[in-house]
Amino acid sequence: MEFVDGVLRIESFLAVTLGIVVLFLGRRLTQMSSFLKEFSIPEPVSGGILVSVIFTLIYYAVGINVEFDLATRDLLLVYFFTTIGINASLKDLLKGGKPLVVLLIITIGYMLIQNLTGIGVATLLDQPPVVGMLSGSVSLIGGHGTAIAWSPRIAEMFDLQTAMEIGIASATFGLILASLMGGPIAKYLINKHSLTPSKIERMDVGTSPTKPDPKITSYDFLDAVLAIHICIIIGSILNEVVSEIGLDLPLFVTCLFAGILISNLIPSNYRRLTGTRWPSRQPAVALIADMALGAFLAMSLMSMQLWALVDLAGPIFIILGAQFIVAILVAIFIVFPLMGKTYDAAVVCSGFGGISLGSTPTAMANMSAVTQKYGNSHQAFIIVPLVCAFFIDLANALIIPYFLKVLG
Repeated sequence: MEFVDGVLRIESFLAVTLGIVVLFLGRRLTQMSSFLKEFSIPEPVSGGILVSVIFTLIYYAVGINVEFDLATRDLLLVYFFTTIGINASLKDLLKGGKPLVVLLIITIGYMLIQNLTGIGVATLLDQPPVVGMLSGSVSLIGGHGTAIAWSPRIAEMFDLQTAMEIGIASATFGLILASLMGGPIAKYLINKHSLTPSKIERMDVGTSPTKPDPKITSYDFLDAVLAIHICIIIGSILNEVVSEIGLDLPLFVTCLFAGILISNLIPSNYRRLTGTRWPSRQPAVALIADMALGAFLAMSLMSMQLWALVDLAGPIFIILGAQFIVAILVAIFIVFPLMGKTYDAAVVCSGFGGISLGSTPTAMANMSAVTQKYGNSHQAFIIVPLVCAFFIDLANALIIPYFLKVLG
């Protein structure tokens, strides 16, 4: 940790430690707040937002800017999605083939609606139409990474010098809204239609509060860690291969696929060198998934520099308010009916809340909070990350240039 020119830089180890503290803080807040508990607001979200607000107050009070080294946070994301791949079954994927295609088509259609909404509201506010694009699929479905990648080009094409700030601000505020909308949407649909899981499934993330915690030994935990590391190694090699052929994918995507491939190529009764079977859908894997996702999201939200976004808040809030309403309507009146009006569809809708305005981890956190309260939905944990972590990035790479060409 060092303090230079009014900037307090917190290195990786302390950042992870603080992320764990924030996660526990969020848990305590949820335990004390019936609202947070009732609407399945993810624990890292409540804790992370509170701490980011505290850091903002410190900045305004004494002028200290807190920055974090988030390298370990990004590794936690890789861990999490690798566990999702390890838990995947090709049989389930084949069964879920139609829902996967349906959700993909809906989401691509929604991306077009999102951009049109942003452009329309920006025009009504006498803002350049491209501002609506920056508050559309560039930053919302695209997230911070896409916003950072496209902002320089947009700034050059449209002579908009604040493009980077608008993109980052939209992605940040969208992340907050996405974290808050998934749980309430699922609660509304589950209660209105009296939905319950069609069958009792082992949890993909965390443990069920209605059942005793499963017994996990140190060897169970290490066996799960070993399996994750094997998938990450193979996923890293796969990432290099696809990069060589010109396809730039995030590391967590190739690790997700590595987990799927290995889990479905290894016979279920095959005992490895460890003397154990491959730990697909085992409690230790679910436990690691819960830990990795919670710490990742807590660190992401606690590190938001809200003070940097205040000057841009006015028009962006109005545009995002419209995007928020559209996302809710699409989830309830399009996603839910077309996904079959089942419990799985309700959980997918909570994940869609994360996809629409936030990020893949936000979608997973929303679903995790819902399933830990109402019961697991393995189908949702397979199709949602495949749609929003892989296909959507490819679709967005085509949609963004098209809209920019039209606006140009």
